[in-house]
Amino acid sequence: MSSSDNPSGGPPIIFDSARRAARLARSVGRFAAADFLHRRAAENAVASLEATLRDFPVAVDLSAHPGPFADLLRHSAAVDRVGSPRSIAGAVAPGAAPLPVVDGSTDMVVSLMTLHWANDLPGALAQIRRALKPDGLFLGTLLGAGTLKELRGVLTEAELAERGGAQARVSPFADGYDGAALLQRAGFALPVSDVDRLTVTYPDLSALVRDLRGMGETNVLAGAIRPLSRSVFLRAAGLYVERHGDADGRIPATFEIVNLAGWAPHESQPKPLPRGSARARLADALGVVEHKPGL
Repeated sequence: MSSSDNPSGGPPIIFDSARRAARLARSVGRFAAADFLHRRAAENAVASLEATLRDFPVAVDLSAHPGPFADLLRHSAAVDRVGSPRSIAGAVAPGAAPLPVVDGSTDMVVSLMTLHWANDLPGALAQIRRALKPDGLFLGTLLGAGTLKELRGVLTEAELAERGGAQARVSPFADGYDGAALLQRAGFALPVSDVDRLTVTYPDLSALVRDLRGMGETNVLAGAIRPLSRSVFLRAAGLYVERHGDADGRIPATFEIVNLAGWAPHESQPKPLPRGSARARLADALGVVEHKPGL
């Protein structure tokens, strides 16, 4: 992992925000041909809204590419219950700077396929939670730890073979199973997290890289990035087919979309019962015989 010390004393700087902005700018004009991950994340978010029978008149969208969510929402059963989301340009990795939203002013915040670029993910989530009104809803997605595991492996192996050393080329991603704990740590109530895994096949490594560039999802790790030489790329392409290719020579790419949902706390929400207040024994509920230690 490439990272730099933060002179302000905060979390380490893992991602370069200027580099991230440049990657997104480069993806303009290419995104429509490579939007399948963002569209799938938006489908998950819209499905959650359709199942939540609440009105959200004031909505904010922090997604790096807000188009898929706005498009799917317009054609969903939830459209009349959600105000037109205000997209905040430049808030592609919240947490590094104050979120330009007044605390307690928003009924819903959406952040799709963006938070995996935050240097301080817990801090970013806490900012989002503060922006919500009491009982306001947050819906988010980020890439999970299994994303591009095949690419990570072959690039490392190829660079070690060609150069005798390897540089991180694929970003570190959060473990999807930590999602609910992250939300709880940030102060959300009723946190929910699940992982949506999909495998996409490509004719070759160049086609995969083309899609990643179209999404703006290529390397933005902080620090100097040594250019990937042609020899390393060709070796990686060969290793990809050798290690993971199918009978036709196509290569798979794994993606994990971590879906997050949480609510700003409110007194009307269900609360866990106090410890020791249960009126029935767990053994009775499970229909098993309880054995005391030593018996």
